[in-house]
Amino acid sequence: MKNKSATLFYLIGASGAGKDSVLHAMREMWPDKLMVAHRYITRAAEAGGENHVALSEKEFLQRQESGLFAMSWQANGYRYGVGAEIDLWLSQGRDVIVNGSRAYLDTAIERYGDNLVPVVIDVEPAVLKQRLYARGRESEREIIKRLDRAELYRRLCPANGIVVDNSGSLENTMMQFSKALSASLSTESSS
Repeated sequence: MKNKSATLFYLIGASGAGKDSVLHAMREMWPDKLMVAHRYITRAAEAGGENHVALSEKEFLQRQESGLFAMSWQANGYRYGVGAEIDLWLSQGRDVIVNGSRAYLDTAIERYGDNLVPVVIDVEPAVLKQRLYARGRESEREIIKRLDRAELYRRLCPANGIVVDNSGSLENTMMQFSKALSASLSTESSS
């Protein structure tokens, strides 16, 4: 039974900003407050990065055609989906966080309206550059493109978004998010 308006926290940020670390910490810190959705991706599970459900192109398209995704998009040569189970969780009054896409944000807002709160994981440009080079997954040209894209999106943060700086320690980032989450949930409860 739904006893409050549930919130869909839509996590976005540049590649290298630390979204995967933040999501992992959220799973550990708030298992009773926040459902963390897995993404379905046409990328091998062994490829590193986030804890996702790996699907072949064919499997992904079959699920998409069957309406099993609440959201889906293409980026970086892969297909990404968020399962329709998030709609069930939201309808039951459970707050949910998804690892979204900056390019898909407007479509997600159209679908979920005021129930969607963007959460931007931001990182100082010098820190982001250092992280991208350290992980060694992209060429220098690809890293420069990622840095340019990160700067463009940094200026496009929605007014109702929560911005969390992940330039320092993960502990500090989670303290920032915890304060913002508490403020957001208490604001909704009083509405």
